Amino acid sequence: MTENKISSTLVNQDATSEARELMKYLLKSYGTAVLAGQQEYSNLNWINENTGRKPAVIGFDLMEYSPSRTERGATSEEIRDMIAWHQQGGIVTLCWHWNAPSQLIDEPGKEWWRGFYTEATTFDLASALAHPESDEYALLIRDIDVIAGHMQELKDVGVPVLFRPLHEAEGGWFWWGAKGPEPAKQLYRLLYDRLVNTHELNNLIWVWNSEQPEWYPGDDVVDIVSVDVYPKSGDHDPLAERYENLRNLVSDSKMIALAENGSIPDPQQMEEQRIHWSWFCTWTGEFLRGGQHNTVEFLKEVYNSDYVITLERLPEWSWK
Repeated sequence: MTENKISSTLVNQDATSEARELMKYLLKSYGTAVLAGQQEYSNLNWINENTGRKPAVIGFDLMEYSPSRTERGATSEEIRDMIAWHQQGGIVTLCWHWNAPSQLIDEPGKEWWRGFYTEATTFDLASALAHPESDEYALLIRDIDVIAGHMQELKDVGVPVLFRPLHEAEGGWFWWGAKGPEPAKQLYRLLYDRLVNTHELNNLIWVWNSEQPEWYPGDDVVDIVSVDVYPKSGDHDPLAERYENLRNLVSDSKMIALAENGSIPDPQQMEEQRIHWSWFCTWTGEFLRGGQHNTVEFLKEVYNSDYVITLERLPEWSWK
């Protein structure tokens, strides 16, 4: 492992002091430990009760702030919870199940609230991006601007965010990946430009979430690369092949994270095989509490492993 090729310098040269501090810490621990992560703030107490520890990273979602959801009555407390978690010294990672801006099919099996899925919308990303004068393009900008307003609340109180937009694009099951790599990359760069240069959200650390080279939007807009992996129930393999794919993608020049997982990779195997995930983030529901993907006994082992950083082992941040 050649960690010295990796820089803690963020792609946004105007990054906040909090974002820079978090990035430096991640790089310092990279290769020597993995940060424990869990999707959904509501799982925090359950993990603590069952392992005696708390995760270092919690995953949040901007989904319910999508305009095509809020106009149908959706509400969210995610921003409030992110701030609460930050105040405890925890690290925030954030995705956005972006409900398509319009053209939701909204029929049984393809309900409006499934509108981030390709199958539940006829919204054509390639067409929207090809026609900047179109209503569809204007709706993309509207959605980004609305989300920026919510994210401003995080910037205002100094929350650094591991931001992972357009996740799993290469899978094609979400509308932002449905038209192939070029529109997905174009949308990512539009999102970056709008949030960084228009809205000055300098508290974001940008996490890309696909491993195929043709989908990669470019080193200049990506701080960390990641992938989502859901192994068979109870398979705690360290996922060496997926890790190597990402290493090769960026020529070992950026940190690598396991942004979503079902079964957690075994920390001992990670350490022995030098598979240096920066953090993992177990998905919610059955993946955490079902007992098949991760038994309580295994969770205890993970959360109490010397190789795993939990909330209790995070540094005293300057903002605490």
